[in-house]
Amino acid sequence: MVSLLGSRDELLRVIEGAFKADIHVRGNEITVTGSPDESGTVVRLFEELVEVLRSGGELTPDAVERSIAMLRMTSDRPAEVLSLDILSSRGRTIRPKTVNQKRYVDAIDQHTVVFGIGPAGTGKTYLAMAKAVRALQEKRVNRIILTRPAVEAGERLGFLPGTLYEKIDPYLRPLYDALHDMVDPDSIPKLMAAGTIEVAPLAYMRGRTLNDAFIILDEAQNSSAEQMKMFLTRLGFNSKIVVTGDVTQVDLPSGTVSGLRVVQEILDGIPDIHFSRLTSSDVVRHKLVSEIVDAYGRYDATRQASQEPKAIQQQRGKRRP
Repeated sequence: MVSLLGSRDELLRVIEGAFKADIHVRGNEITVTGSPDESGTVVRLFEELVEVLRSGGELTPDAVERSIAMLRMTSDRPAEVLSLDILSSRGRTIRPKTVNQKRYVDAIDQHTVVFGIGPAGTGKTYLAMAKAVRALQEKRVNRIILTRPAVEAGERLGFLPGTLYEKIDPYLRPLYDALHDMVDPDSIPKLMAAGTIEVAPLAYMRGRTLNDAFIILDEAQNSSAEQMKMFLTRLGFNSKIVVTGDVTQVDLPSGTVSGLRVVQEILDGIPDIHFSRLTSSDVVRHKLVSEIVDAYGRYDATRQASQEPKAIQQQRGKRRP
């Protein structure tokens, strides 16, 4: 009951604040009074939360809020989402936290090529890496290849100090950080020396055929259309590709088309290729990150709407004799 209601009833207060129903707790008995719809949803919520605890999951205020949102907006069961074990490593278990995240990891199981597209903080890369590590542990692949375009806003590699590897390293650091969460840090140098795990910039993929591998392209919005084609055609036998990125944060030079944007039109409808789209509601960082993403989305939409009439007027002006 303590796990269900939270320390000092913090989880119970979250539930009470979300529903127009009276919730009374006596011993191990919970009584709910209110309208049939509200009471029914509260009962279903408690049933789902109990199921999460039985499966070994841990309840937090965030998990309870996400469970409430699932019950109100989708037909998916919160217990099925929050109880799905992706990877257990170093005393913790990695699980999806939203419906879209579960659909994303399910798609990785079911398809050879999966695109995870969404804003920052939605777990696109982290979940893909967890699936890759598990595939390696279960010997479904022989190696993991992690790659990123070496592109950053306002900077060029030539102006950075150090050797080529020292210049590239900061761009690949987020991949190393996630890897350290999932694999024993002491074993990582040995795995990299043996070629079992490879972290390299996207340019290093050219000319290769990648067999028996789980390949992840991160920050794919910063690949050009040509680079995206080059990368996807590296796919070999018994391999899986996951491409992740956020099309709202493109750092390519002006005039260069993002490969992640055009690939959605080019490959849409091809069997065994899946596009998973995550939104601000799937952000699992600080709550403000979700609000920041939404605010920028509204700003971009307003700006685009105001620019369209000007573009139309300019086109009309060009057509005049």
